[in-house]
Amino acid sequence: MRTFTPCFHESPFTLMEQTIQIRCKNNKKTQKVAIGSTLSDVFREFNLNMPYGPVCAKVNNIVEGLNYRLYHNKVVDFLDLYSTAGSRTYTRTLFFVLCKAVHDLYPTGSVVIDIPVSNGYYCNLKIDRSVELEDVNRLRERMQQIIQAAIPIRRREVLTEEAIKLFKDLGTHSKVKLLETMGSLYTTYYDLDGYVDYYYGALLPNTSYLHLFGLEKYYDGLLLRIPSTQDPSQLGAMIRQDKMFEVFKEHHRWQHILRVGTVGELNAALQKGYSTDIINVSEALQEKKIAYIADEIASRKDVKMVLIAGPSSSGKTTTCKRLSIQLVTNGIRPVQVSLDDYFVNREQTPKDEKGEYDYESIYALNIPLLNQQLTALFKGEEVELPRYDFQTGKSEKSGKKLKLGENDILVVEGIHALNPELTAQIPDEQKFRVYASALTTILLDTHNYIPTTDNRLLRRIIRDVKYRGCSATDTIHRWPSVRAGENKWIFPYQENADAMFNTAMIYELAAIKTQAEAALEQVPERSDEYAEAYRLRMLLKYFVSIPFDTLPNISLLREFLGGSTFVY
Repeated sequence: MRTFTPCFHESPFTLMEQTIQIRCKNNKKTQKVAIGSTLSDVFREFNLNMPYGPVCAKVNNIVEGLNYRLYHNKVVDFLDLYSTAGSRTYTRTLFFVLCKAVHDLYPTGSVVIDIPVSNGYYCNLKIDRSVELEDVNRLRERMQQIIQAAIPIRRREVLTEEAIKLFKDLGTHSKVKLLETMGSLYTTYYDLDGYVDYYYGALLPNTSYLHLFGLEKYYDGLLLRIPSTQDPSQLGAMIRQDKMFEVFKEHHRWQHILRVGTVGELNAALQKGYSTDIINVSEALQEKKIAYIADEIASRKDVKMVLIAGPSSSGKTTTCKRLSIQLVTNGIRPVQVSLDDYFVNREQTPKDEKGEYDYESIYALNIPLLNQQLTALFKGEEVELPRYDFQTGKSEKSGKKLKLGENDILVVEGIHALNPELTAQIPDEQKFRVYASALTTILLDTHNYIPTTDNRLLRRIIRDVKYRGCSATDTIHRWPSVRAGENKWIFPYQENADAMFNTAMIYELAAIKTQAEAALEQVPERSDEYAEAYRLRMLLKYFVSIPFDTLPNISLLREFLGGSTFVY
C-alpha cells in the first residue's frame, strides 16, 4: 500500500498561492502581486502618478491605511489629498504629531482636538497657564522635527482590556471611558516613537508623508491648519469665524453643566440610567436659546422680517416653527413666506458645469419680484404671492393675497436667506438673520473629534429613506454635490447672522443610531458609496443607543426620526 508524502517542491500550484490578483480602479489594470504586500507596495507595482498621494486606499470599498497587508484578491482604489477620506487620514496623522509634540515639550500638559473652525481645528492646549506665542512657535518647530525625522507610525492590535489598562496607566481617561463602554473585544492603537494614542480611522505609515501644515495662536489656544482639498499645495484660507466659534464654546458650557463632553462620558451616563435627564436638560437648553433669539427679535422694533438659513438637514424647518411659537409669546404674529414659490420659470434657471439646471443657485430665484413684494408689504400694501408649480416648472399667480398687520413679522426660511443679494433692497435694520446648523460638539475622546457634516448626513439619510423614497446609497452619492453647493451659497454668509443656533443635540447620535444603522446596512458592498456607509456605521458603533420614542414630540430630531407634533 502506497502512502501519501507531502511534496514541498515549488509546483505551479504552490507558485500560484504565493501571489494574489489586484484590480486597480485608478488605471483599471489588473496584475498579480506577492501575497502579504502592503498597499504602499502595491502602489509602486502599478506605477501610478499621484502628486498628492496616495495617503490611503479603498480596499473592496473600505478605507484602509497604506500599511494594510493584502492576502486575498482585492479591488483597490488609491486616494489622494483631493479626496475627503484622504484628507481625513492626513489630518488624523497631523493630530497624532501635534499630540506627540505636546507630550515631548509639556510632559504634564495635554491638548484637546476640539473645534473645526477657520479651515482648521482649534486645539485647547492645557499647560496650567495661558498659551503664549512662544509656545506655539516651539510646538510648530517640534512638529516639523518629528515630520523630518520620518518616524514610522506603527499600528498595534490588542485585547481591549489590555488597551484600557495601557491608557489608564497613561492617565488618558477619555479613551478609557470610550473603550470601557464600547464592548469591543479587540482595540487598535498607534505608536509613534514610544508615544501611543488611539485614533478613529487610518493613519499615514510615516511622519514624512506630512508635507504641509500650519500652527497659529488662536484665541486662548491653537489653530492647526491643513492643506486645502481644492489645492493640497496650499493651506486652507484662514477665515475668521468668530460667531461660529462662540456657538461651539457655548455648547461646551452646556456640556459642562451636563458633565458630558465625550462619547465615553455620554455612554457611561446612559448606562447608569440618566438618559431622561440628559434629554430633558438638552431640550430645555435648546428651547431657552430659541426663546432668547425671539426676545432679541422683539426688542428690535424696526425688524419686519426674520431670515433663517442653514445647510442641508440643519433643522431649519423645525427651528422656524419653534421660533414662531416663541415670537407669538412676545406678542408678534409670524407670517411665513416660502422662497420655493419664488423660483423663476424652469427655462430661465441657470445651469451648472454639467449643463443641468442648478436649483441651488441664488439666481434660480426671482430676486427682483421678491424685493418688490417685500418693499410693498413693509409699506403696508397688499400683494399677491406667487406659486411655483414643480410639475410644469412655471411660476404662477397663487390667488393668495397678503397684507401685514401691525404686529406681523415675515419669517423667510431658505438656503440663501443670509445672502445679502437676496434682499438687497430691504434696509438692514428691518432684517434679523438667523443661521441654523447641526454643529456636533461632543468628542469621541479628547484627540478624536466628530465631523459636523456626519451629523447632517445621517439626518438626511434617515429623512430621505422615511419620507422621500431615496436610499442611503442615493443620498451618499449626492452628498458631495450638496456640500459643494453649501460651500458656494451658504457657508460664505454664515457670519452675517445676527444669531446662530446649533440644532445638534448632545445625545443626538445615540438617538438616531438605530434608524441610521438600518438604512446604512442596505448599501451594497459593490457600490462606491459603501466606503462612506461603512465608515458611518463604525462611527455609530461607539454610541450606546437611546430609544427614539423617549424624545419629546416637539424635539427637533423628530423632523427626521418621525413622530413630531409639527406638520412638515
